[in-house]
Amino acid sequence: MTATLFFVTECPDTAPFVAGLKELSFDYEAVEITANLANFKRFIRLRDQHPAFQQAKENGYVGMPALQIEEEVFLDLSEVKDFLGHSS
Repeated sequence: MTATLFFVTECPDTAPFVAGLKELSFDYEAVEITANLANFKRFIRLRDQHPAFQQAKENGYVGMPALQIEEEVFLDLSEVKDFLGHSS
């Protein structure tokens, strides 16, 4: 299963999200979107095309952190836990 976490280090939601993934012993590629332009473009392409970001965009949020697992995108750790079969 291929997974990618898109995040910004300074975002207050990042640390708890990462801690939750660590508790699940879940491996992923970490992509800090402000590290370079390529990372930023990669995230923007996903955000512009994936319906998981629609509500975040409508409410004026960026949609961070975002965990992509294959074709699914999760903006909430409880959804990740459900997807992986872990109870909250």
